[in-house]
Amino acid sequence: MNNFHIEIFIFLLAFLSTVLFTYLVKKFLKYADVKDNPIVTEHKHKAGTPTMGGLAIIMGVLLLACFYYTNSHLVLTVLIMITAGVVGLMDDLIGLKTKEIQKVIRNKSQNPVEIGRLTLKTGENARVTTPKAKKDLEELLKNDLVEIIGEAPIKSEIKENEKILSQILVSLFLIVSGAVGASVLGFNIGLLIIPVVIFGIVGSINSVNLIDGMDGLAAGIIGIASLASALFAVSKGNTMGAVPFIVIAGACFGFLVFNRYPASIFMGDTGSFALGAGYITAAFLGDVLYFAVIALAVPIISVVISLLHRAHVIKLPVEPLHHTLNYKGLSEKKIVVIYWGATIIISIAALFIYNVI
Repeated sequence: MNNFHIEIFIFLLAFLSTVLFTYLVKKFLKYADVKDNPIVTEHKHKAGTPTMGGLAIIMGVLLLACFYYTNSHLVLTVLIMITAGVVGLMDDLIGLKTKEIQKVIRNKSQNPVEIGRLTLKTGENARVTTPKAKKDLEELLKNDLVEIIGEAPIKSEIKENEKILSQILVSLFLIVSGAVGASVLGFNIGLLIIPVVIFGIVGSINSVNLIDGMDGLAAGIIGIASLASALFAVSKGNTMGAVPFIVIAGACFGFLVFNRYPASIFMGDTGSFALGAGYITAAFLGDVLYFAVIALAVPIISVVISLLHRAHVIKLPVEPLHHTLNYKGLSEKKIVVIYWGATIIISIAALFIYNVI
């Protein structure tokens, strides 16, 4: 069997095993009553959908690592995915508890109203989140300018700095393995590879975690980017480095069988942490970091936009960007197709630039 047939077989095995594990995990999560409670009001109809489905993705890639244990790149990538998945799982478990109930309001006046950092036009809705917005609400209600139309549960979560610290700890597993060389983009940077790995793991986890807000969005993007990165690795004669990407792609598309719109299971932080850490680990080990980052452009741009919003450089009615697009009237299905399409176009363009196609 030649390499091409082996790669196809690996992809199909990852796909089929993840389909099976996702089906089983979905059943178990329903029995355990592990359900999502969306904080985005436009997604309140999704309440009750099983979450933590990332367990199925981890099981799918773990089976492939056991099957193809001679590929050290794959085995180490899966170990990092398991480590990150455990951290994400703890975050998911904490998130099952409701921290507070926030008010959802509508501007019923004939003029725009200011609340927090938002300006609501007549008839527009918003969730009251910040301390300033809660204070403004009292005055707006007193003047009968807005009305409360609902409530939104907010999940409990660890502090942002504690979450970043846990992600840094995940990166240490890759660092101590000694499997990542000191060369980046052809330059030997010595010990500086340590902060590069930390930044890569933390950045990738947060990029995938942030983009995981609509049915099939994160799984589709990572699946597409992984296939493109695998093609790039193969074009460089690095078949071993392509295998982890092929496995991740197969697992993502297998999960999409149940996660595509309308999703019957969500991956949760368990899945987004595992995929983010696994994708960038495969990029480091396969020495295709620069291409993998380009293929991941859509989530990275989304993170940059959110950071600009938090720094008050720009103003979004809802964060992140895909929720703003949904808030402005673009359907979830269209947003997912646009994001998938953008990832495909960017990946094909990069493959063309590097003379792969």
